[in-house]
Amino acid sequence: MNLRVGAAALAAVLASVATYVGWTSQDLPPLVASHFSFSGKADGFTPRGAYAATMIAFVILIPLLPAIFPGALAGNGAGLNIPNREYWLAPERRAATLAFVRGHGLWLAGALALFLGYAHGLTVHANSQASPALSPGGLYAGLAVFLGGVAAWLGVLFARFRRS
Repeated sequence: MNLRVGAAALAAVLASVATYVGWTSQDLPPLVASHFSFSGKADGFTPRGAYAATMIAFVILIPLLPAIFPGALAGNGAGLNIPNREYWLAPERRAATLAFVRGHGLWLAGALALFLGYAHGLTVHANSQASPALSPGGLYAGLAVFLGGVAAWLGVLFARFRRS
């Protein structure tokens, strides 16, 4: 993946999810049910403006961690802990290896932003009910999809560096 294209795509995803959160937060009640028990019953409330600002910050800043951290960790390869390190960081493969690690972090960042946007959507839906309640099934299904994606992401990462 071209890193400029990947970074631009991630920026578009972050902007889209942040816009979605801002737009749909307008439909929330003045006091938003923002925390739910394991059964789905609302047990924490936040003023709408604070909730919206916090969620917009979360959908932008939290995904930036996997977007930036792998690249920073990779740096020139000194902090990169991968199998067959000498092979993958040999001068003829170093640039491609570091680009892969950075690009792979962008994929995880995008998936995380989408999951956080999905969780916000569940919160909006929960608050549309007379007695706010989160669908645990919806949250667990979204979490299962996200974690399945993370497992696939890890599988690609390990498969890439297992070869030598």
